[in-house]
Amino acid sequence: MTAKVYPSLLVLFLTNTVWTRNVRQVYDAMDPEDWSLFTFECPKECFCPPSFPNALYCDNKGLKEIPAIPARIWYLYLQNNLIETISEKPFVNATHLKWINLNKNKITSNGIEKGVLSKLKRLLYLFLEDNELEEVPAPLPTSLEQLRLARNKISRIPDGVFSNLKNLTMLDLQHNKLLDSALQSDTFQGLNNLMQLNIAKNALKKMPLSIPTNTVQLFLDNNSIEVIPENYFSAIPKVTFLRLNYNKLSDDGIPPNVFNVSSILDLQLSHNQLTKIPPFNAHLEHLHLDHNRIKSVNGTLICPTSIAIEDHSSSGNMPRLRYLRLDGNEIQPPIPLDIMICFRLLQAVVI
Repeated sequence: MTAKVYPSLLVLFLTNTVWTRNVRQVYDAMDPEDWSLFTFECPKECFCPPSFPNALYCDNKGLKEIPAIPARIWYLYLQNNLIETISEKPFVNATHLKWINLNKNKITSNGIEKGVLSKLKRLLYLFLEDNELEEVPAPLPTSLEQLRLARNKISRIPDGVFSNLKNLTMLDLQHNKLLDSALQSDTFQGLNNLMQLNIAKNALKKMPLSIPTNTVQLFLDNNSIEVIPENYFSAIPKVTFLRLNYNKLSDDGIPPNVFNVSSILDLQLSHNQLTKIPPFNAHLEHLHLDHNRIKSVNGTLICPTSIAIEDHSSSGNMPRLRYLRLDGNEIQPPIPLDIMICFRLLQAVVI
């Protein structure tokens, strides 16, 4: 692998770095409630830090069930235990919960009591990664902003489970057992504010139907997708980060202008079966095409605009590509001059 770096410009390597809304804890005061209204009891199995009275740490305790949650708790940490069920009883007084981390337990879909989650009216973040769920839990609280269900055994998404989640901005379903049949045209209906959708590492052979229109980040790595329908991305006009690494895409499966979308800034097509670089928009900034079957690069053919050597127009009118990765193909140095003539903002080429 050879990296060509252009000294007049600062080199920027972007590898799997994407934008997402920060997962944060809100350390604001209880408002309008007064802390004096709450007792400071602490379940014996857990730790209650005096400096952070609205958090309850019950992680890594070998727990088999959820202890009674005090009313003052906003942030609940139960990861890395042996919990198999989520029942209503422990949450009777926990009406202020905003954050629940139940990652790395043994929770099954049958182990979640019907309606227990939807009663948590203020819940914003729900973490259920690395469990044994067979389907997306339902019903869910309408307040949710992030739902993380990675690394389960999910093969089914109940009808209408997302229909009332208008506040959800992130949905992570990666590393499950979803087939194409699990994603119907109305599966994501209601997710009007969704910005990140991760369905990587499933068993999809087709591009999913009816992606929410406000999606900014779409991750479909490690599936078996062979074809992208024509004009597919016109229905998601804000998509900026698109990952399709480790699929089965060939030249025939990519319509001529499917990636010619001005919103796409980061396009990742690594580890597919492409023999040529697909056309892309002049706004694209990062292009990952490593480990395909590309033998040569013609800068004149792939250049999104016509720029002559003597053309010194403003950078606003020229292609914005800054990072191009082509290693793992059959391309040999040197980099063709027409690549440099076209992509004058290019900071690094990896071949």
